[in-house]
Amino acid sequence: MGGRYRAYNGYKSSDVQWLGEIPKLWKITQIKHIGCLKGGAGFPHSEQGVSGEYLDVHKVNALGSADDKGILQSSENSISVNTASRLGAYIFPANSIVFAKVGAALLLSRIRLVGTPACIDNNMMGLVVNEQNDFNFIRYSMCLVRFDYLVNPGAIPSLNEFQIGNSFLAIPSIEEQKKIANFLDYETAKIDTLIDKQQQLIKLLKEKRQAVISHAVTKGLNPAAPMKDSGVEWLGEVPEGWVVALLKYFWTVLDCKHITAEFVDDGIPLASIKEVKSWIVDLSDAKKTTEKYYELLVEGNRKPQFGDIIYSRNATVGEAALVPEDVKFAMGQDVCLLKKQTKFNSEYFLHQLNSPVVKLQLESLLIGSTFKRINVEEIRNFWVVSPPIEEQNEIADFLQSKSNRYEKLIKKAETAIVLMQERRTALISAAVTGKIDVRNWQPAGGERLTPPSLPLT
Repeated sequence: MGGRYRAYNGYKSSDVQWLGEIPKLWKITQIKHIGCLKGGAGFPHSEQGVSGEYLDVHKVNALGSADDKGILQSSENSISVNTASRLGAYIFPANSIVFAKVGAALLLSRIRLVGTPACIDNNMMGLVVNEQNDFNFIRYSMCLVRFDYLVNPGAIPSLNEFQIGNSFLAIPSIEEQKKIANFLDYETAKIDTLIDKQQQLIKLLKEKRQAVISHAVTKGLNPAAPMKDSGVEWLGEVPEGWVVALLKYFWTVLDCKHITAEFVDDGIPLASIKEVKSWIVDLSDAKKTTEKYYELLVEGNRKPQFGDIIYSRNATVGEAALVPEDVKFAMGQDVCLLKKQTKFNSEYFLHQLNSPVVKLQLESLLIGSTFKRINVEEIRNFWVVSPPIEEQNEIADFLQSKSNRYEKLIKKAETAIVLMQERRTALISAAVTGKIDVRNWQPAGGERLTPPSLPLT
């Protein structure tokens, strides 16, 4: 951790890979000796929401919903104390540590606290820390446990109480545990504040970029240009000389072929939903098919060519990407192909597809829909704005320059966040394994301690 923090006077081997050396006076203790480990219970839906004294029932997906102190928020699910008792569900007291033991959430290693007495479902596990240890220190220490090393092999990752209980933590005296926890509360809160500022900056940059794009594709680049009524209420005025019409008058929209292609390891790529999430169609991880199926999929002028656009019409509706040069591929499922009928700058039009001009129309079509999808005819009937081709080219060049600038600033902020997260993780690791000695640490200027958000990864 550099020269800011001093080390302990002497160390010994912990004989635990992820702990390394620890201070001589610290102990190595299995989690099962730190408190009581228990799995959650199954809660039939019919048993939830009955009258009586309620308990929150926390589920795996609740692990992503914690307040700024890492404490799980109230669950939408509840059960009465009597029902919990009848079902044999353990009631975890406040400040119990909970985490996933089954499924993908397990590998995220999110460590949470329950703020009030609560139950957890059978995909979770809880630890009630005993009085000889500080629950806040143990919460930090458990962030070092390599859940991914412990999981049972199989399609669905899982852990049991035996595997977690036999994992080791480095344990100092309870007074030192509290000192370390206070230190980490204070220092990680400062890091979290800096991360939050960078996240807010990224949000503002994206909003500003979107505003610039929206203005350019609907009002142009000349603020003194004479305007006219577009004839579309939500669009307002557009520059004179611009045409507002349905998309089908400028672009041909061709649906994908509704056939199930054969997938092969070495073949011709297929562009489906996940391949159109970036500016240009990304085929780096695309499924592949045979030459025979490729020929079937590109029938009827469906062969993607440079200047075309692939548009998602199912699930992640409205994602769009440009067809790259000199790449042979076909459309997979749930997308359609947009081909120019007239002179149209593809990059300008892609900006428009990602702007409120189209997004507002798309949202109005999806209101109340539980399964997000639109059909090809609805896409053909989007209202779009078409400036003269010279202006399209100017706007596309302008937006490319602006977008590159915003993207650099966003990447810079994202890099800063990654570095701060790494710093936070390293600080926690160093403190809970005794690589730094914080026994004499005091907050600067008498500042108030505020626990940070979790997960602490």
